[in-house]
Amino acid sequence: MDGFQVAVLAPTTILAMQHHTTFSERMANFPIKTGVLCRFLKPKDQKITVEKAKNGKIDILIGTHRLLSKDVSFKNIGLLIVDEEQKFGVKHKEKLKQYRSKIDVLSMTATPIPRTLHLSLTGARDLSVMNTPPRNRLPIQTTVSESHDELIKTAIENELDRGGQVYVVHNRIKDLHVLQDRIEQLVPKARVIGAHGRMHEQELEVIMQEFVAGRYDVLVSTVIIENGLDIANVNTIIVNRADMMGLSQLYQLRGRVGRSSEQAYAYLLTPPFKQVEEHSLRRLFALEQYTELGSGFQIAMRDLEIRGAGNILGTRQHGFIAAVGFEMYCRLLQEAVKEAKGEKIEKETKEVQVDLPLDAHIPSDYVSDGAVRITLYQELSSVESTSGIDDIEQGIIDRFGPAPPPVHALILLMNIKILARTLGCSKVSIDSSGILSLGFEGENEEIKNIIRKILSESSRSFEIVYQEPLSLKTKLSSHENLARGIETKAVIEEIAG
Repeated sequence: MDGFQVAVLAPTTILAMQHHTTFSERMANFPIKTGVLCRFLKPKDQKITVEKAKNGKIDILIGTHRLLSKDVSFKNIGLLIVDEEQKFGVKHKEKLKQYRSKIDVLSMTATPIPRTLHLSLTGARDLSVMNTPPRNRLPIQTTVSESHDELIKTAIENELDRGGQVYVVHNRIKDLHVLQDRIEQLVPKARVIGAHGRMHEQELEVIMQEFVAGRYDVLVSTVIIENGLDIANVNTIIVNRADMMGLSQLYQLRGRVGRSSEQAYAYLLTPPFKQVEEHSLRRLFALEQYTELGSGFQIAMRDLEIRGAGNILGTRQHGFIAAVGFEMYCRLLQEAVKEAKGEKIEKETKEVQVDLPLDAHIPSDYVSDGAVRITLYQELSSVESTSGIDDIEQGIIDRFGPAPPPVHALILLMNIKILARTLGCSKVSIDSSGILSLGFEGENEEIKNIIRKILSESSRSFEIVYQEPLSLKTKLSSHENLARGIETKAVIEEIAG
């Protein structure tokens, strides 16, 4: 309504046509002109549509990769909507942005590719997550298994016995007819038909219409079914050689079933597991783990872990940030993004070295899952306040029961670290004779002010040690290590105010 044009980019002709039908119906009562560009249109009609977009006579132009052709241009494009964003490369998406120096981009996907997800997590792009599924939907039961005839036969027969239909996906056109013959032999009563992207468009359209009408029970196809199909009666999918496919692609394929209130099943079949590469099995078992509705975000996060984030400024889609470490890389990137946005960059918090004779850790017999222990350590190390530490401690006790002494010692150590940072200490240590040492690094004037404050406000006597780093020392009255830790916390609390 502000006078700009909108481009809607879809990966397949079927999906583009569906969008055009929907947009035309929704905009029928408004003075908005919609158009479509795809291979179903005759060259003459495509030329007319391109000319209208160039002259501003089309407000919303929907299309496949045809939108990215050199002859397509816009009079005043303001918004780009990319549907099924994971199906497009970086070069594709960057091309449309070149029409204007500033263009709004809305990307939609069930499973963002690692590069896109990482851009969102670091603040370079905004991210909204919709987790609420349509009413009455059930999670899809997912099975990862070595391929064998009995499993395929049982899965198809069980679906046919309840009046449903089946997808069988095999992403090799040359072997598709072999798999089709195999299924016809395994389940003689099933009406089987094949489909792939190299078929003539009219033939493919007839096959899909026949299948939707229920004249066939099993559709053996390549991955052309992964986008845009919504057939409520198909509630079993069998993916052959699932180890050859990406995590996002498998998630999309699984989403083709379970589109009604019926329980749906997905079978991801592989050769014997010992012949499958480890990272492929990790992808498959991630799908088996995340079956709840709206789990695309978790799937994408796992994909990011497995594949790496790729380059932010560039077109590479894979690779690990090994040179500086992932956390440092993210911090540097976030600062760069804030600087580009003109936001204030917070002063880097000084790290405090704490050397106390405490047995501080989370025992494996208290929290058995290694990944959960690592997560708890990360949460504790990232907290900025003692109240935050208290909240995490309470959460640990609620989940795992009364905390053992090593956990109490860890909580104490993290509290001391935060209090010391507030005070301006760079190091806190206790030697074997019970001498507490508080070290300071930084500008001389700043250190002088801190020491002046401590000496004037503390009830304790401190000795100043003039060496690198400059430190204050005091004798603790406690004799046990844990008691010395508790006394250290009290000393720093007092002088920190």
